[in-house]
Amino acid sequence: MITPPQSQHLHRHKGLALPPGYRLPTDYTLPHQDTPLNLPPDHSYSLPELVDIAQSSNPTTRVAWNAARDSALATGLTRAAYLPQLTASVIGGYGYLNTHISNSTMHGSPRISGEGEVQALSLSWLLFDFGKRSASISAAQQNSLASNILFTGAHQKVVYEVTSAYYLTVAIEAHIHLIEQALHNTRAIERAVKARLLNGQATVIDTARAEQATAQAELNLVQTRGDLENHYLALMTAMGISPTTRLSLQKEADRALTVHDVTLSEKMVQESVARRPDVLAAYAKARASRSQIQAARAEFLPKVSLSGNAAYGVGHLGLSGLGSSPFSANGNGFGGLILGQITMPIFDGGMRQAQLKRSKDQADSADAQLRDTRYHSVQSIVSAENTLHTGVSAYQAAQKIEHTAQTAFDAALASYNTGEGSVTRLLDLQTSLFNATIMRSDSYYTTLIAAASLAFATGSLGDANAVQNSITDPYEATP
Repeated sequence: MITPPQSQHLHRHKGLALPPGYRLPTDYTLPHQDTPLNLPPDHSYSLPELVDIAQSSNPTTRVAWNAARDSALATGLTRAAYLPQLTASVIGGYGYLNTHISNSTMHGSPRISGEGEVQALSLSWLLFDFGKRSASISAAQQNSLASNILFTGAHQKVVYEVTSAYYLTVAIEAHIHLIEQALHNTRAIERAVKARLLNGQATVIDTARAEQATAQAELNLVQTRGDLENHYLALMTAMGISPTTRLSLQKEADRALTVHDVTLSEKMVQESVARRPDVLAAYAKARASRSQIQAARAEFLPKVSLSGNAAYGVGHLGLSGLGSSPFSANGNGFGGLILGQITMPIFDGGMRQAQLKRSKDQADSADAQLRDTRYHSVQSIVSAENTLHTGVSAYQAAQKIEHTAQTAFDAALASYNTGEGSVTRLLDLQTSLFNATIMRSDSYYTTLIAAASLAFATGSLGDANAVQNSITDPYEATP
């Protein structure tokens, strides 16, 4: 057998050796998944309740909270630069020397030994640095503010994701109900066709078409129930709880959907932009980057500092082996010193200049990021408003279509039961009715999601109550 060129190449150059069966070994040290929450399974959970659970369970909020705490600690670390630095030290040791001397005037084996201890307290205090510490603190404060804002934004994002996943899930549940209604209609048509077939008023083809419509509705029901399970798992994931958790969802009651003849003015859009967490965080980071420029410029200026120390020493020195009288000395003493210092950097190989250039580049990038965030936020607000208006108009139109389709189907079914009309026409009207009901249901839940999207885009979707307020009147949250 001729080996393909690619196989020959692989035989000549052995690279990464994959495990047998292309499967990695199991790591039994991997932490197990968290156990499901102890939530009452017999309770029907509303959307605000699901949001409350998600805000305390979703890992995203925990990560954002830790980031905010780290930023607050960083601010405290920069403030410590204003305080003096005190260092205590104790130095002790023992020395011994044994040698031999032999000459015309002196001979012997002298030994020198000694031990001592020094206790010292050192002080270092930076008094003036032309605003470097102040700029560093300002930058840390702005970064901490950005982290706190992003923590709020993380909560808003969780609320929005849970809201969207919830409405998608209940929309699929509504699909199941509508398919069951369609299945009920097709079975009624099938019974009517078989009744006419017994009377010789229908054909086998009519019966087959009716049975096919019933089978298609049953297939749609099975597939939609599978989709419901996938959407339920997505909802549990958005909440940050175990997918094995089984909750009963409260059904969303139909409500009148209307949009007032009000559009977001330029002022309303700008005020909404100024309330968005991503815009506020980007603005705080831009201000922090400008403070970093001030800190980098201060490195070119002198610094005034104070240093000092206080020490207490204890020692003993012994000398023997030179003559007949050994020598020894004991002593202790206290000393202190305070110094003032002015340091002026002269040459550092371009390090400070490079740091200043880097700070300016970061500030320019932060300003550009702020502008980009503002542009995208305006786009998302206007787009969400347009989607909401479109959704409400589509829902109102779908209601009319569903009403006329229902009237036509009921009339056609009644006529067919009395021996008039054709099964083809009846099945076409049933299909039109089913499509109309699905369109009405989809437009309804799409409008609810669009209302939540507008509240999220304007920075108003902060808690579970804001979800309901945004759906009742999406303009209440905007000035």
